[in-house]
Amino acid sequence: MVSHAQGQPEQAAATAAAAYTRAHNAELTAGFEHLLALPNVAADPVGLRANAQYLVAALQQRGAQAQLLSIPGAPSVVYGEILTPGATHTIVFYAHYDGQPVTASEWATPPFQPTLETVNGEPRVFARSAGDDKAAIFAQLTALDALRAAGLKPRANLRFVWEGEEEAGSPHLEQILDAHRELIHGNIWMICDGPVDQSGRQTVVFGARGDTGLQITVYGPEHGLHSGHYGNWAPNPAMMLAQLLAGMEDADGHVLIPHFYDGIAPLSAMEKQAIADAPNNDAMLRQKFWLGRTDGDGKRLLELLNLPSLNINGMASAQVGARATNVVPSMATANLDMRLVVGEDWRAQQQKVIDFIQSRGYFVIDHEPTEAERTEHPRVAWVVRETNSYNAVRTPMDLPMAQEVIAAVRAARGEVVLLPTMGGSVPLGAMERAADTRTVTVPIANFDDNQHTANENLRLQNLWDGVGTMAALEMMP
Repeated sequence: MVSHAQGQPEQAAATAAAAYTRAHNAELTAGFEHLLALPNVAADPVGLRANAQYLVAALQQRGAQAQLLSIPGAPSVVYGEILTPGATHTIVFYAHYDGQPVTASEWATPPFQPTLETVNGEPRVFARSAGDDKAAIFAQLTALDALRAAGLKPRANLRFVWEGEEEAGSPHLEQILDAHRELIHGNIWMICDGPVDQSGRQTVVFGARGDTGLQITVYGPEHGLHSGHYGNWAPNPAMMLAQLLAGMEDADGHVLIPHFYDGIAPLSAMEKQAIADAPNNDAMLRQKFWLGRTDGDGKRLLELLNLPSLNINGMASAQVGARATNVVPSMATANLDMRLVVGEDWRAQQQKVIDFIQSRGYFVIDHEPTEAERTEHPRVAWVVRETNSYNAVRTPMDLPMAQEVIAAVRAARGEVVLLPTMGGSVPLGAMERAADTRTVTVPIANFDDNQHTANENLRLQNLWDGVGTMAALEMMP
């Protein structure tokens, strides 16, 4: 265990951060809004470059040696380093500055025009990437300011690695890190992404699920046909796809694809106990999300996060609502998202789904079918594999460095929720391989921040608490 004396610098850092954010609240809020006003979607490389350059300058203003780590055809990684004389450890802070795409018409306010609103009596700022993931970057920068203002100097070397294509699946991250191994190694990487526990308590997470996916398209007639003339003769691809997908999962959410749950690495006794000790927020979440039932045959959400999942991200076939026509569609498409746990390989998990489709009588191809292929086979499925995929990673909770992280966060925030796995996915494996390190996730956003959807927001108290958490971690030995 880490002694109380060892926790004192971290506690002093958190106290200094709280004083600093109170004294500079309006100035910091305006600074955060300025960062959020920089468009950062993947389809806008000019916007991403502007974000990266802004962040390099922000690090340099705080005394860091900063630069862009780049390879052709990819958004740059923003890198910064603050060396501490005599330090024996190096701590790396990861976050990402890119954000999900936006459909402005779905937002109550413009997504890149940060707007302050009061929700449940507390201020929140609404903008794309407010919670995912610019809050973490701003908290890390502000923590440096708070430490300097209080005359506190970090005890370890600090490095900052801020990615620019996490929301696109991080296809180039490992390549960029491999090309700069001498810069990015650290004794531990702090992954500052994701939400805290739904109870509002600070969370420390020791792994994340992997991520992969497939797009499936099935076919009917060459073009849409009149549903009266041909409706019970020409096969309907929308119905075919619905039947195919329905066979993949039972009524309780258990995946029926053969071998889907094979190879899962069991949780340790410490990890199982952490889940048992964590708050049970399921009843509150059911009410908040208007859910009359949940999947999982009665298991808690935190238990289910340690199992693989199969999700339909979306389906499309012909038109609905006012645009609907009486037609047998020509095709139907669905996008599947699969979250993986430790012990599973994303390529094998994709193949299990493809094998299932074939077992249902489909001729599976990896290209848009020709006329001959559609007429020679009674059922045709074009399957596109998601290649920007990665496996799950989990760091043992009982490692000495992991225990030091827990102690630092407790010094800043008091009672802490410990979890073996985060439901969301982060490319931890790429980081651990390239940097020869271990990862621990310390998120700061509110759970109801609408990340990845319209009206993304951040509860400002989460930002101020996050500054304290980051300051404590920046003061670790």
